[in-house]
Amino acid sequence: MSALPAMVIHDRPSTVVPALVAESLYRFFHSGAEEILALRGVSLTVYPGQFVTVAGPSGSGKSTLLACIAGLDDPDGGIVRICGSQMSRAPQAERAALRRDHIGILRQSSTLIGHLSVDQNVSLARSLGGGVRATGSDPLELADIADRRRSMPHQLSGGETARAGLAVALANNPDLVLADEPSGELDRVGEQRLLHLLRSLTGCGVAVVIASHSPAVIAAADRVLRLADGCEVGT
Repeated sequence: MSALPAMVIHDRPSTVVPALVAESLYRFFHSGAEEILALRGVSLTVYPGQFVTVAGPSGSGKSTLLACIAGLDDPDGGIVRICGSQMSRAPQAERAALRRDHIGILRQSSTLIGHLSVDQNVSLARSLGGGVRATGSDPLELADIADRRRSMPHQLSGGETARAGLAVALANNPDLVLADEPSGELDRVGEQRLLHLLRSLTGCGVAVVIASHSPAVIAAADRVLRLADGCEVGT
């Protein structure tokens, strides 16, 4: 497979609304008497069409950061805005609506419903989203899994499962795709294929943020946010 194409990101005019703004995020957890500082003042701004990798070892805060961005967790300090609307500390219903309208989530482990075909999983995601943001683009085509649309999840290979999960994430035409170690269970060929698909989304103006420690995912990024012990250590 050919090398991933380079993506040149020019300076954005101030009139362009970022897909994501995370400002000085802090997140604390308690385990008995011990306080665990999962995030310590992490900031990240991502514009439409950018591909950003959040890199770091296990326990560095990558998954916690993505959870706060998606509104699945709330930071103890700082603010998250999605397409100009505040996600952090918003009521649960508002967070769910922002997630539905603007965010597609791709996880390492399959979130496909086992008794539904690939096509039915995508249709269910669209129906849960109200179908208001669905476009003429077929998510199965975008995720290069259209030839397996009638297959059941247990009939898919690891790479096909990842691409089917991507199709579900794209069901409602998201502005921002968040992926947590999406290639962690894939071989090199499967990882490169998935990265090419994610890269192609940026050409359509979708912002992509991937949490990963994979060298291939890091190399594919326009920008890398490196975390260690919940702190930003470089870009």
